[in-house]
This record gives sequence, C-alpha cells and structure tokens, in this order.
Amino acid sequence: MAQDDPKTLVSTDWLASHMRDPDLRILDASMYMPGSERDAKAEYAQGHIPGARFFDIDEISDSRSDLPHMAPPIEKFMSRMRAMGVGDGHQVVVYDGAGLFSAARVWWLFKLMGQNDIAVLDGGLPKWVAEGRELEDMPPIIRDRHMTVRRQAHLVKDVTQVSAASKLRDQEIIDARSPGRFRGEEPEPRPGMRGGHIPGSKNVHYASLLNADQTMKTPEETRAIFEAAGVDLSKPAITTCGSGVTAAILSLAMARMGKDDHSLYDGSWSEWGMFPTVPVATGDN
Repeated sequence: MAQDDPKTLVSTDWLASHMRDPDLRILDASMYMPGSERDAKAEYAQGHIPGARFFDIDEISDSRSDLPHMAPPIEKFMSRMRAMGVGDGHQVVVYDGAGLFSAARVWWLFKLMGQNDIAVLDGGLPKWVAEGRELEDMPPIIRDRHMTVRRQAHLVKDVTQVSAASKLRDQEIIDARSPGRFRGEEPEPRPGMRGGHIPGSKNVHYASLLNADQTMKTPEETRAIFEAAGVDLSKPAITTCGSGVTAAILSLAMARMGKDDHSLYDGSWSEWGMFPTVPVATGDN
C-alpha cells in the first residue's frame, strides 16, 4: 500500500475519506494517444469521480508553440484555473482514465506554477471503478477562486539546456519512452521524426515503474529500477519522453524517492527528433 502523501501520490482510500473536505479539488486529466479510439472528454461526461473537473491538457497549453501541449503561459494557466474554481488554499488530486499516465503531467505543471498541494491518484480511475466506488455524470458547481502563481523555472528545460547537459554529462537525462523507441527500432508516432535518443541519456520506460494495476511501485523499487538503468541518482536529473507527458511519471517517482533536483524537458522527442542540428544516438548507448 502506497504511503499517502498529498504532495505526490494518494490512494483511492485517502481520496474516498477526504471527498467531503471543502478545500479538496479533483481534476480528471485523462488524455489518450492518437489511434487509441478513446475520447477523454466524452468518457468524462459519461462518468467521473464526484466533483471532478476536466483538465484539458491540450487546451491548457502554449497555443503559440508548434509542439504538442507545451506548458502554458502563467496568465493562461491562472485564468483556466480560476474558471475551474481551483486556487489558493486548495488541495488538488488529479487522476486519469488509464491508471497513471497523463495525470503526472498535470502534477508537474502545477509544481511548475508554484503549486505544491497536488497529488496524483494512485491507480487512477480504473482502480476507483474496480473498487466499486461512486461515479457521477453531472458537471461540478464552480466558484471562482484566485490562484497565486510563481513559475519555478528550474523545473523545466529547453533544447539548448538539454543539449548542454548531453555534452557535459553533468546531469542525468532519463528517457521514459519504450526501449524500442529509445533504441530507434520502433517507428515514431509523428511523421518526419528521427528515431533514437538524446546522446548520453538513460532509458527508464515509465511502465516499468508501475504495478499491474497501474499503481506506482514503492520508492525502494523505483530507486532500484533507476539504478539498474545506470542512472546516477547523485546527479541532477532531466526527464524526457515523446511529448513531455510520461516524463512526468519519472519525475513523480523521483519526488516519491525524496529526490528533488529534477526537471522536465518540455519539448522532449517531439522537439529533439525534429531538430536538424542536434545529434541522435541509436542502440543502447
């Protein structure tokens, strides 16, 4: 049983016992890969954890960027949160319909915006449903709430910073994609993208950190997985993936382990794989 921590990860039991807390806010941050034949918004409308608001990762992003769901400007984040009735003094719990997939991205985004009272629901909606817990199909009643945002720039990296880290090897770059994509053996989901990985990066597939029920493995187990992948946990870490979503699962796991010096490469492979001037490595090294 995971140790409940309202700043990283909480269990379905914890959420069920805090459902009536006046300052609890629940977010459904489900999103699915193209081709999955799943519609996150429609699924939310059919049934969600009582009181949950839908957090649209693609819409609450930087619309000026050509890259998918990049972190939004502060003003946009604040206005969207106000409209959702999420603000100062709230404890937020975020979940998704896959179990533990996109919810960690929203957890990281809140941290980037200086919000610490946010946790991911361990096992997400599938675990909640499997336990026979209540769902509703009514939209929640929203009251505006102001949110004070202080962007934590050290939590995000751009291509220039990651390129420097790749050359200097002074930080560990950890890639959450599948081993096949990391090695450049599986096709990339976006056209025109090179296969392979950032030189010097290590591969920790996000799925390896999860149990069969999509709950996160214990901090001791995840630490062993990072170490087995050759990650030096004494160095600062940069997490990366295909488009900055599953990288946040690695970030969440490290936060659970008590490791705080980690940031996320927001452009991830969507940017690096299309960038003609940065090198690409293939195979295991």
